[in-house]
Amino acid sequence: MSGSDLRVVLVGWGAIGQRVAALLAERRPPRVVLAGVAVRDAGVVRPGWPAGAARVAGPDGLAALAPGLVVECAGRAAVMDWGRAALAAGADFAPASTSAFTDGALLADLAARATAAGRQVLIAPGALGGIDALAAAARLGLAEVRHEIVKPPAAWAGTAAEKLCDLAALTAPLTFFDGTAAEAARDFPQNANVAMITALAGIGPARTRIALVADPGAAGNAHRLRATGDFGTMTIALENRPLATNPKSSELTALALVRLIENRAAAVVL
Repeated sequence: MSGSDLRVVLVGWGAIGQRVAALLAERRPPRVVLAGVAVRDAGVVRPGWPAGAARVAGPDGLAALAPGLVVECAGRAAVMDWGRAALAAGADFAPASTSAFTDGALLADLAARATAAGRQVLIAPGALGGIDALAAAARLGLAEVRHEIVKPPAAWAGTAAEKLCDLAALTAPLTFFDGTAAEAARDFPQNANVAMITALAGIGPARTRIALVADPGAAGNAHRLRATGDFGTMTIALENRPLATNPKSSELTALALVRLIENRAAAVVL
């Protein structure tokens, strides 16, 4: 491989990490090398492990792989340590677990480290489209942003939604949470990472409104975003297919990370 190749390290080998690795293996983007994957137990044999990828047991082993980009998809607890390690190793850092940034001090810390290292913290749009338009509109000023997340009851199983309603008994859509993006991302980290993406692109976690809906008639994971401001009004609606191995995550989340990776190595970026 040439010195111009982008060496990528994935943090996490769950549903999203495995899907990202599989898509990269299938697409074979030029100048992208999956150099390693960080896992808790590097000695465990894992089916489908990407050929040539080293096993990394902890942040201390990251620098030896000389990464250019570290992509986190292991959960919010991994963001701080792996983000700091990535930036210290001279790599850009792309966190998928954006709910970690309900702690504003963490984002500020990583931003300061990125500035000092001459690197970037890159935030993919996750399961949501139109983030580029929302971020552009925010530069002129936004008055209101509301984001509704609709998923089948099964996708909310194992979350705080179970304490707020009887998911199994629902016969019609139920909005079981309506609050700020900060509250949504804090209380529903596995299902509402995208809430923080919307907030960071627009008017911030305290002003962005999030509604979480369990709908027994939903076939997939839906997002409905409405924003108003000096630019005008935008309404964005998506119906995402969930990952086959994890109904709490959307296929588009993995695809957004793949796009981010490919763009870092591409000659033309869209």
